[in-house]
Amino acid sequence: MPEWLVLTLAMLAACVVVVVITFVRHRTAADDEDPSETPDVIEYMTMWIGVVYAIVLGLAIAGVWEARSAAQDHVQAEATALHEISERVRVYPADVRDRIRDDIQTYVSHVVTTEWDTMADKSEVTERGGELFERVRQDVTDYQPKSDFEAQAYQPLLDQVTMASQARIARAESTGQTMPGVVWFGLIAGAVVTIGMIFALQIRRTTRELVLAGLFSALIAFLLFLIWDFDSPYGRGVTASADPFLSLFPGAGD
Repeated sequence: MPEWLVLTLAMLAACVVVVVITFVRHRTAADDEDPSETPDVIEYMTMWIGVVYAIVLGLAIAGVWEARSAAQDHVQAEATALHEISERVRVYPADVRDRIRDDIQTYVSHVVTTEWDTMADKSEVTERGGELFERVRQDVTDYQPKSDFEAQAYQPLLDQVTMASQARIARAESTGQTMPGVVWFGLIAGAVVTIGMIFALQIRRTTRELVLAGLFSALIAFLLFLIWDFDSPYGRGVTASADPFLSLFPGAGD
């Protein structure tokens, strides 16, 4: 099911729930009930519950967005390090240089075609990707420089391999969801309490109040969907992109 359809259904469902409960409550209310006489303490509690829940939602959105940005940084760092290796091996003999570049291209092609889908579907990297990266590492570390010029390039190449390895590990660790289950429980429970307080204010079945209550509920549904969408940096909606690999290694996605 497309995510835009999930969002639409969630917002519509939130509005429908508010309208249905309002109509049911209106029909079952006592004849002498006066909805204009809401105790001040209830209004005060409703205000503060809304403020606290808004802060929680803001922190949750900031957290998942930061995780998504960090995931993109891991991709950029890995792609940049591999590109530096590919460029700096030009001082090596042609056969060594071509072998390293071919192995890097094979690894990048695997990442952007196969491993990326695995991260989205299973929230993990592939064993094959690890094997291909180890091949690149061995290509660089096992070569014995034949001249002082090659020796000067050897250590920087090792540093780039280390940077690429660290970025790959960080990318693997950020493939899963970032929000713990207990936080989701708090967000959903808070949404129920916040929307429920609307009915504590004894809203009437007027068009204006129903529209405002429905829009408020739809907004909360949208914000919860936004958090859910960002919660998996490589798997949903606005995800981290493989563009750094594709821009530095043209043809890797073919």
